[in-house]
Amino acid sequence: MKTIDNRLNQIWNGCLNNNRREQELLYKLIAPKMLAVCMRYARDKDEAQDILQEGFIKLFKNMHNFRGEGSLEGWIRRIMVHAAISRYRKLKPMVLVDDFANADAYKTGSSYNSNRLETAELMNMIQQLPANYRSVFNMYAIEGYSHQEISNTLGVSELLSRTTLHRARTILKNRLNLMTKAEQHCLAG
Repeated sequence: MKTIDNRLNQIWNGCLNNNRREQELLYKLIAPKMLAVCMRYARDKDEAQDILQEGFIKLFKNMHNFRGEGSLEGWIRRIMVHAAISRYRKLKPMVLVDDFANADAYKTGSSYNSNRLETAELMNMIQQLPANYRSVFNMYAIEGYSHQEISNTLGVSELLSRTTLHRARTILKNRLNLMTKAEQHCLAG
């Protein structure tokens, strides 16, 4: 672990000196982890890769702003989250609309793992949430933001953040219940 952190710090110092080779190394080292972060906010892999690219552009433009407080990887993660949020601010304003009125929204995965939800299935469910629900859910449940931080970042009230999180959880619970019923039906033969 120490050697990885030391290597990351060496690469980072090269990036600060505008060494293109070190910037490429940083990208290759950190991009897979950051793509996973971006996938939580995107509808599909193409969109996640766009967010990743936007995030790295912001990273390299603002790399001198890293003060060395906390982990470099954590700082980069925050940049990726903010890149995803910025993308949705530009594309779609935050509106509470229940996009799940039609039956197509409740698609379920076809593979089950002895009553355990597989990661891919959960990611698919999260990606099917409307962009505003997905952003709030990811920021709160996965990234650990408080409702106050979410409201400041997204420019909405804390109440709207809480309401959006509640609705996202309700949708996910309903989908899980549908999967459970489908799985029981499959097991019953």
